[in-house]
Amino acid sequence: MNLVTLLPFIVLIGAMFLMTRSAKKKQQAAAQMRDHMAPGAGVRTIGGMYATVKEVGEDTVTLEVAPGVHAIYAKNAIGAVLEDAEYNRIVHGASDDLTIDTPVVPDDASSLTLDKDADKGADEAEAPKLDLGKKDEPAAEEPKDGPTGPKGDEPKDGKADGEAGAK
Repeated sequence: MNLVTLLPFIVLIGAMFLMTRSAKKKQQAAAQMRDHMAPGAGVRTIGGMYATVKEVGEDTVTLEVAPGVHAIYAKNAIGAVLEDAEYNRIVHGASDDLTIDTPVVPDDASSLTLDKDADKGADEAEAPKLDLGKKDEPAAEEPKDGPTGPKGDEPKDGKADGEAGAK
């Protein structure tokens, strides 16, 4: 057989070997992380919930998801064991060196208005005109009276009440 025909198969087998080896390493690291969980540690579940470890069992872990609220999870449901500083920053918003560089968003829109409108009352503030592309059209004429009264009172299908086919 020709080496050129065997080369794709050799590359495929090598890639599969590397992928399975990488996956096994990740699984071993996750298992080791779960085995070293201790009560009091902050964790994130694979579903994205943050909680504190209360008890660690053989295959399960008891988490405090809120003060006084305990839930039992499978150990495999723990996605990450967090450092204390990171857990407190995420859950409690506490950080010693946290500085905010972004502006604070106000609770109301009053500070977002233009300064020229600040000294005017709410009724006097000029609202920008919005052009919707409509032309000023004259008002439509009033419907004329017909034999049964104003045209607006006639049924659309032309049938009066009680006739066959009327609903």
